[in-house]
Amino acid sequence: MTAYRSIQGTYRGAPFHMVGDGFRVSNYFPSGQDFGAKFSPFLLMDYNAPYEFPPSDSVKGVGAHPHRGFETVTIAYEGHIEHHDNHGSHGVIGPGDVQWMTAGSGLLHKEYHEKEFSKRGGLFQMIQLWVNLPREHKMHPPKYQELTKDKMGYVDLPDGGGIVRVIAGEYEGTAGPASTFTPIHLFDIALKQGGQAGFELPSSFNTGALVLRGTVKINEDTTAAEGDFVLFRNESGGISVEGLSDDALIIFLSGEPIDEPIFMHGPFVMNSREELVQAFKDFQSGKMGRPNF
Repeated sequence: MTAYRSIQGTYRGAPFHMVGDGFRVSNYFPSGQDFGAKFSPFLLMDYNAPYEFPPSDSVKGVGAHPHRGFETVTIAYEGHIEHHDNHGSHGVIGPGDVQWMTAGSGLLHKEYHEKEFSKRGGLFQMIQLWVNLPREHKMHPPKYQELTKDKMGYVDLPDGGGIVRVIAGEYEGTAGPASTFTPIHLFDIALKQGGQAGFELPSSFNTGALVLRGTVKINEDTTAAEGDFVLFRNESGGISVEGLSDDALIIFLSGEPIDEPIFMHGPFVMNSREELVQAFKDFQSGKMGRPNF
């Protein structure tokens, strides 16, 4: 009999709200969740569940804003998202693509609907994660990874039961394309009804999963439906997931905790109050660059 890693709890996200005028998101953590401050290296997860945006002549999104001390990871499922920052990086991602931006020492960036998508409107679905950086890399030069769907690692599940898409880390020996500063596993599992996937992750890694579509059974006895975030305890044992509907999709996050102080306010995540104050000073004095890029 398989020994499974036990489930600490199943959580729902906060009420949906708009970020700028282009992202209708539910915050899963840290907002209102007792585990939010303990899910290192993951700091925040905003989920824009499928939402139909009407055609628009104006581009919807969020204007220039700063970040320092962490990374933003944007995963597109429906629609097209454009990124532009003041360090010269620019990209457009669509369904199956990922933008992985290292803010590091500080930059300003914009996130918005791609122009042609804005004009025609349509279904929009995405996730944004904030991933902490350890002290030694807080001031790393900013960088940008555009991870298109053709670069991802893919693993077919037994008996045609589905596919695991590996963004970061590895599954069954297949690696994802993302370069990370600390060990992280990030992957989607698409399941047909009855399709099954199983894996083991280090017991010290913080691990959770969000059901994006359909219904799944976890560890043979827990049912999770669309919108449920399942948090696992930090203990040894396997994890299994089975599709209970024919179109289930679930995203797994697992990472080695960064055991350092966190001082987080607004767009900055540092290790001390003094570093946080300095980040605001550097932004206000223009050391992170100007917003007119």
